[in-house]
Amino acid sequence: MAKATIKEVAAEAEVSTATVSRVLNDSGYVSDEIKERVMEAVAKLNYQPSAIARSLKQDKTFMIGVIVPDISNPYFMGISRGIEDVVGVEGFQLMFCSSDESPEKESRLLQLLQEKRVDAIVLATAGGNDEAIRSLAASGMPIVLVDRKLEDEAAGQTLDLVAEDNTEGASRLAAKLLEDGHVRIGVVNGPARVSTGRERYAGVLKAMKEFGLEPNPLVYNGAFTTEDGIRAVRKFLQADSRPTAIVSLNNRMSLGVLLEIVRSGWRIPDDIAVASFGEVEAGSLLKNPGLYYIDQHPYDMGIKAGDILLKRIRKEEPQLEPAVEIFRNEVNRIG
Repeated sequence: MAKATIKEVAAEAEVSTATVSRVLNDSGYVSDEIKERVMEAVAKLNYQPSAIARSLKQDKTFMIGVIVPDISNPYFMGISRGIEDVVGVEGFQLMFCSSDESPEKESRLLQLLQEKRVDAIVLATAGGNDEAIRSLAASGMPIVLVDRKLEDEAAGQTLDLVAEDNTEGASRLAAKLLEDGHVRIGVVNGPARVSTGRERYAGVLKAMKEFGLEPNPLVYNGAFTTEDGIRAVRKFLQADSRPTAIVSLNNRMSLGVLLEIVRSGWRIPDDIAVASFGEVEAGSLLKNPGLYYIDQHPYDMGIKAGDILLKRIRKEEPQLEPAVEIFRNEVNRIG
């Protein structure tokens, strides 16, 4: 069955197409009797307004693009839910994309969202696309960076940002291991092209210097995946001078660290201590885990990002300077 048109709805209700449009868009005066006739015709014909036509008329698609490294990661799911709970009230929907930590895929996704005429973009960048991001923002596209900054941080300061205090958080996390007497530390880090990788590693080195240690830990640089955590533990356990503690700077990598330690028959913290930047739900299943972790608040970050998005889309006030919200997170311990 062919879809009903606005002309057919108008004919059924015995009004003009302009009147139908006013009723559906709630714009302009229409009597209650006419409204009732139009809505009865809409229901009878099962009329569905054209989203494309509506977006062209209002110059909005009511779509917000969200690009994160991995939408299945609970951390990014939490951020996305916070955003959705704010912008959804205003009728906006989210279009989710995973870059898989690939700058090339991220570049294609940015182009795709621009072609889809989204009203704004939320981006946790994989790195390598600073020029394209700045160009897109300069064209008038509202862009809110979450979790990660641009590689060129000076240029990135012109964009809205919601992130964590990565350097200080990682420093406090590593300090917990150092306070417990560990001096041989293994670090599981992400790629240096990503600001979270650079800042969190800098935080670990900062803590080691403050404790009077040579800032030269055993390092495994991965790509924020569970497999990277597994590979890192295998590398550390085979080292001539095995670390007595591991600090993993991402929740997904931390899961891999825990899995491989348990698989190897080691106990936490008796045989090797672990600290994670981000809570790992599986950690609570370990017996006497003694696992340190940074308590993140992704949902709250999403709420803040959503507030900024609505302000930019509405253009309620001139953007004299970017909104910057940095979340401070504390260290907790399981067990």
